[in-house]
Amino acid sequence: MADRKHALTFLLITVSLDMIGFGIIIPVMPQLIMHLAGGSVGTAAVYGGALGALYALMQLLCAPVMGNLSDRFGRRPVLLASLAAFAVDYACMTLAPSIGWLFIGRAVAGVCGASYVTAGAYIADVTPPQLRAKRFGLLGAAFGVGFVFGPALGGILGQVNVRLPFLAAALLALANLGYGYLVLPESLPLERRRPFSLRRANPIGALASLRRYPLVLGLMLAIFLFRIAHDANPSTWAYFTTEKFKWSTGEIGYSLAVVGVASALVQGALVGPLVARLGERWAIYLGFTVYALAFLGFAFAPTGLALCLCMLPMALGGIGGPALNGVLSHQVPADGQGELQGGLASLTGLTAIFAPLAMTRLFDEFTQPAHYFPGAAFLAAAVLTFGCVGVCALVLRGAAGR
Repeated sequence: MADRKHALTFLLITVSLDMIGFGIIIPVMPQLIMHLAGGSVGTAAVYGGALGALYALMQLLCAPVMGNLSDRFGRRPVLLASLAAFAVDYACMTLAPSIGWLFIGRAVAGVCGASYVTAGAYIADVTPPQLRAKRFGLLGAAFGVGFVFGPALGGILGQVNVRLPFLAAALLALANLGYGYLVLPESLPLERRRPFSLRRANPIGALASLRRYPLVLGLMLAIFLFRIAHDANPSTWAYFTTEKFKWSTGEIGYSLAVVGVASALVQGALVGPLVARLGERWAIYLGFTVYALAFLGFAFAPTGLALCLCMLPMALGGIGGPALNGVLSHQVPADGQGELQGGLASLTGLTAIFAPLAMTRLFDEFTQPAHYFPGAAFLAAAVLTFGCVGVCALVLRGAAGR
């Protein structure tokens, strides 16, 4: 029991570090890009979209590999290797002499960030089916905690030096690597492992392998729509708030920290009770509907305070993802949980390749004087999320009727 408690703690820290690595660059990215490449906020947004797309491409390529490697060799070595690579990545980003190094760093971070796949499989290994939604909610809470510290570190330390946040992240990754080496037990016994397969360990193969599970395939479209919508936030937030509200690096970091605190509270404390009370199906409907309404609020917020108030319902919307993950995990046998998480991460990576490019281009287009509406990307995200709710309703209703 003690080993399992340490393992869960380690996983939550690891996922938090993943999110720190993603979030730490958001508030400082406009200034860092303009420092390294020059140009305006619009130009920085285009570079930022390209960096986000590269990160997603590496996730797409590497997530199924990580999931299948963990099904073959166990969860522990894959998680520890990811943390070691994270430390190297952040060290390189700290010393980057040109914008090209940012692209190298984002590529490495995309490879390392696939550790979330293995963390999800580890949770499925050690958790009974009826508790998986709650445990996936804890992973979501860890994401929220990471999204507190990541942007906050980026905002605060970035005001001292734009490189300092990356040095801090490198030291955190090294510390967690040492902790995991000492306390993390293996969760996948030898008799439940299976041979590594190139067919499953590639993005197309990982997605195709899920065709055996009709409900999983049916919900893929909903996930596809939501992930495109979701990426409007990390892709455009710093540029949007800089353009519309003239926020500083610190204010951007603090605003994202508010999102992280609210998300951690909701997913750590409310996901389990709400899913138990509502059931996974209704938790999915409620979560994604509230998310869509929050995106509408972002699009039309007249002041920075109004924008911050809309962050609270967005945090509540976070119950939808763990509930949906719980539904999906019930459809797959124990020896395929890594494959499921890898396939879903591949879909997320596929959408995230072009979503940052599309959302930042949309932002850039609607900051032109002829049709000025900086919130256009968030309006598009609201429409897509309402579409996600509709698809979930159709698929789950049809499944209940069979």
